[in-house]
Amino acid sequence: MKFRAILALILAALGAAAQAQNRGDDAIVEMAQAFRKGDKAKLANLLPQVRGHALEPWGAYWELRSRLDTAAPAEVQDFFQRYAGTYQEDRLRNDWLLLLGQRRDWFPFAEELAKYRMNDDPQVRCYSLVVQFLRDGPGADPSLADDVRRMWLGQREAEDACTLAASRMLADGAPRNRLTTADAWRKARMSMEVNRPRAAEAAIELVAPDALPQFREMVASPAKFLTKRISATSRTRRELIGLALIRMAGTDPDNAARLLEDKWGPQLSAEERNWVWGVLGKQAAMKLDDDALSSFAKVTRDHDLSDDMLVWKARAALRSPRGPQWEPLLSAIQAMSDDARRDNAWTYWKARALLASGRESHKAEARQLLQSIASPRGFYEQLALEDLGQKIAVPAKPAPLTPEEKETARANPSLNRALYAIALGLRPEGNREWNYATNLARAGGLSDRELLAAAAFACEREVWDRCINTSDRTKIEFDVEQRYPMPFRDTVVRRAQQISLDPAYVYGLIRQESRFVMDARSSVGASGLMQVMPATARWTARKLGMAGFTPDQLTDRDTNIAIGTGYLKLALDDFGGSMALAAAAYNAGPGRPRNWRNGPVLDAAIWAENVPFSETRDYVKKVLANTTMYAAILTGQPQSLKARLGMVGPRDASMPEPNRDLP
Repeated sequence: MKFRAILALILAALGAAAQAQNRGDDAIVEMAQAFRKGDKAKLANLLPQVRGHALEPWGAYWELRSRLDTAAPAEVQDFFQRYAGTYQEDRLRNDWLLLLGQRRDWFPFAEELAKYRMNDDPQVRCYSLVVQFLRDGPGADPSLADDVRRMWLGQREAEDACTLAASRMLADGAPRNRLTTADAWRKARMSMEVNRPRAAEAAIELVAPDALPQFREMVASPAKFLTKRISATSRTRRELIGLALIRMAGTDPDNAARLLEDKWGPQLSAEERNWVWGVLGKQAAMKLDDDALSSFAKVTRDHDLSDDMLVWKARAALRSPRGPQWEPLLSAIQAMSDDARRDNAWTYWKARALLASGRESHKAEARQLLQSIASPRGFYEQLALEDLGQKIAVPAKPAPLTPEEKETARANPSLNRALYAIALGLRPEGNREWNYATNLARAGGLSDRELLAAAAFACEREVWDRCINTSDRTKIEFDVEQRYPMPFRDTVVRRAQQISLDPAYVYGLIRQESRFVMDARSSVGASGLMQVMPATARWTARKLGMAGFTPDQLTDRDTNIAIGTGYLKLALDDFGGSMALAAAAYNAGPGRPRNWRNGPVLDAAIWAENVPFSETRDYVKKVLANTTMYAAILTGQPQSLKARLGMVGPRDASMPEPNRDLP
């Protein structure tokens, strides 16, 4: 029974108390709506109605947060005391710290920072680095500069906190506990590469403010800027030329390459030249250009490139028309930062490259790498298992939870508030509080056993997304029933079998699409368990002969499953049974994977890694890994991810023409 239904029965039995509780529920929902609209007066009027309600901390948070910029410090401290230990206390402290940082009010900032539990806001972290630097001065720990550099380079926009931290630590030629001019220009290049000229301008302003008029002229027309009579006689001039070439690479890569090779390359430093070639190589790789490696081949030192460029060099090396090019792949992986290199994708492909060398010493290292990630947990983990000669099987179930472990989870106030909020339809708020309770309330988050108990609590309430996400975070324990639940099993299996569709594939897709949240709705309007778009649903309903269908029926579970599986089957047939291509079509529409399959015939794992859209790339890998595990559960037999992946290449000319009507 749904948690909301259980809640209604309990309240009905309570009579008058239930009516008061219902009024409080309504007031909480109204406050959430008023907060989203910025209606401060309504929030103040409703606040007395939620006093004593289970979600009172949320109501009080919304009311004070809406006017935090004018609130007195004493009022903020009163909130902290009244709601001590709650998510809402720490959430408001996060907001208050940001405001204090914006005001440069460092003494109260430092006092509140010591009480901050979540520690997950990068802007608060950057303000804290400013405080440390101001406190320690010339004797500041050199690691401060490393932290500032990493966070500043990692932010996409010109956010105040990290920009301020960078400005405090920028000094060309200064001791090792500072940032340098080179860091600022690197930030400008990275920002220009992702079309964030404002962030690039903010970086340039820190080291070359006199160059801003030229920079703005270049942004307006890089081609015109590069045809002017300018010379690379200084670092600033060279960097502006490089930024112009980077900006041009996004719209006219052939011309940018020609200008780099024929005119500007000799005037740039080797590092500046390598960066632009890296941008051009990345652009070509993202377009699945068979010649992408030729641009990367002009880079004389891979360590001059960003992680993003190196990742695309690795992908281009895998996708080469001549077959995987293992040496460029290894070179790219070796040049990545430690964080990027630790990604399981590059651990796996490094192992494959070492195995391809044929050297005995490399085989031993490759085996160690594969063993370090091999498990049923995900795409590359499953591939590593198979490369080690094992199939994907259902892991042994953990020891049963004790009554004490279960009771501890059920008694957790934040978990209860989270489930209550979700039951009232306040899913974003409920999800945030749940994640706080399991991950952020204390350093390191909950232990494996505590996570299993929290996941069990969510499973019992049929809040499947919290059940899955929480159990997914265990490091050693693996409860397959929590990670891969199968709600509505009879409906899903029966419907899949009726249309000759693998039920494991359906479950693998639903798990990724909605986490079994029936009222899930995406930002673009996709609805229900299988996240079907209204237009796609109407088209599919006509194909399936479902007379009288209207998109509002997508909220019905069985209808959503019928429409979603019907479309998935049509996509799978259109792509010749390729699960990888059909999953990409389900996520990004069929037109894109039709184009992405053109080129060399590839192992589908390589094809999936080269999908240009990060969301779709991640989606395809997760759906296929989910499918493999669900198949192991449903059949009771070990499974192969590689068998499901197969090969991907251009459509066979003997096959029927693609269904151009498929939306």
